Amino acid sequence: MKAMILAAGLGTRMRPLTDTCPKPLLPAGGKPLLVHHLERLRDSGITDIVINVSYRRAQVIDALGDGSALGVSITWSEEETPLETAGGIRHALPLLGDAPFWLINGDVWCDADLTPRHLADQALGHLLMVDNPPHHPDGDFRLKEGQLDATGTPRLTYSGLAILDPALFHTLPDNTPARLAPLLVIAMEQHRVTGEHFTGQWVDVGTPERLHALDAQLS
Repeated sequence: MKAMILAAGLGTRMRPLTDTCPKPLLPAGGKPLLVHHLERLRDSGITDIVINVSYRRAQVIDALGDGSALGVSITWSEEETPLETAGGIRHALPLLGDAPFWLINGDVWCDADLTPRHLADQALGHLLMVDNPPHHPDGDFRLKEGQLDATGTPRLTYSGLAILDPALFHTLPDNTPARLAPLLVIAMEQHRVTGEHFTGQWVDVGTPERLHALDAQLS
């Protein structure tokens, strides 16, 4: 099983930290956010990893190379301009292959189990959902009996970690920005997205203040 880490964003909310350092390389607990993900994937048995990059991409690639120093194999999916979540995945499909893969947002931190898993029959995705954080009180999707839907309540927040089938993205044109949520909603309407309530440690590292808090927690 492969994994893809999303690391192509501009990091606008993290300015001024990202004026000189791309967001995936911002440190927490003495190591870049991206390295936390790579080490957790490696320790979970997944070493074949695709990472998309755009903003300051040479800086990210130079820092991690082929991943061998961390015991993983990195393939870089380069974007001239950020293609957003689904667009970035669509652009990377030739590198990901036809099997379901782990997707991880580069700007979260968590202690989730990332061992290889199978999707349920006919499912196009399986999302890890978390309790709604203070900055996102209304959540994203309802989780009921293992199925996710976009209309019911109460809602949980999508953690930024999921197992996805490449078939979810086959209708998208390449090199075109596109968001993930609309594709998931369509699949949910077809009852093809499952989920689970993750109750471990999870942080959306979206602002300098939350990064500093995570750094203090891990140091």
